[in-house]
Amino acid sequence: MRVVLAYSGGLDTSAILVLLREKLGAEVVTVTVDVGQEEELEGVEERAYKLGSTKHYTIDARGEFASNYIAPAVRANALYEGEYPLGTALARPLIAEKVAEVAKREGADAVAHGCTSKGNDQVRFDLTLMALLPGDVEVIAPVRMWNLTRAASRKILASKGLPVPSAHKKYSIDENLWTRSIEGGPLDDPLEEPPEEVYAWTVPPHKAPDEPLYLTITFEAGTPVAVDGERMPLDRLVATLNRLVGAHGYGRIDHIESRVVGIKSREVYEAPAALALIRAHRDLEKLVLTPRELRFKALADAAWTDLVYQGLWVEPLRGELQALIDSMNRWVTGEVRVKVYKGSLTIVGRHSPYTLYERGIADYDTGWYPSDEEARGFIRLWGLQSLQAARVRGANA
Repeated sequence: MRVVLAYSGGLDTSAILVLLREKLGAEVVTVTVDVGQEEELEGVEERAYKLGSTKHYTIDARGEFASNYIAPAVRANALYEGEYPLGTALARPLIAEKVAEVAKREGADAVAHGCTSKGNDQVRFDLTLMALLPGDVEVIAPVRMWNLTRAASRKILASKGLPVPSAHKKYSIDENLWTRSIEGGPLDDPLEEPPEEVYAWTVPPHKAPDEPLYLTITFEAGTPVAVDGERMPLDRLVATLNRLVGAHGYGRIDHIESRVVGIKSREVYEAPAALALIRAHRDLEKLVLTPRELRFKALADAAWTDLVYQGLWVEPLRGELQALIDSMNRWVTGEVRVKVYKGSLTIVGRHSPYTLYERGIADYDTGWYPSDEEARGFIRLWGLQSLQAARVRGANA
């Protein structure tokens, strides 16, 4: 039996690699997809071979992740339940796609992943893999099948002489270019403030520099393309903003999240670039879109975000909504200036060649004013039915 394993190199997938060989007698091919998880990639191939992988692939998908997943999320202002920028949710279908490609190339009988039965990722992996793989290739989830606990995983790694990263002894951590998520340990108590040790991308706001950071972010058709006039690929732009903005204490998220599986969970994230880019993008949209476009797009954005979070990347509606969102973003071109100071981010300026703001009209000192007759006529017509309803219903209340 040949199994292709989506291998992060972390605690659970390392234990799974051992168990697939020992319990199923499987030949295991491991696949690690680089979506920006820098620390987790250190020694991953060496670890895979030490645990018994017969062949290992490390696939650099950072550019693809940025272009095909992060960019659409920015254009959709994607914040699940108003907070979470979808980092893990966006990465999973891409990882599944790369694993499926290797499975086909290697003639695998099955593919495996490290998701639990109470998390969202099992839905994201299973559905995407089922959509991409032939029907005779099985999708297996060993943690789910064998009730593998983190304590058991630690014992398995210890038996093979492999140390467990200290952070993973207490927390479950997932990192990619877009977000860093931290779960478990003391965070399981939603009343307790997260200890400072959980954060890696952001400094404590009170320890941030005393001088504010000003940045100008340039967008073209809704996609960020430059910071302070320097054009760069999106994956490098995101990494740059994570470093610059995180150093000023901005980008921490602590919220109660509604999982796909029906559980309320306490989630802690770091997402300096994601939050900064979505804030800036939304502000630029307000400059160039009409009120009707803005209100309708908010509905499309929310629906797109929910589908991605819920693991339905393959759902046709997700692609159709994305086409609509991308079309509306044709006009979202320009610059947004932000100020980052001790954990806060403020929009302080914006400009676009497609701006609907006209100073010659808006200026209170020298701008155009409707005549008294025009204003009275507009107000009367605008509120005509509301006034009539108030009179009729007030008289019969």
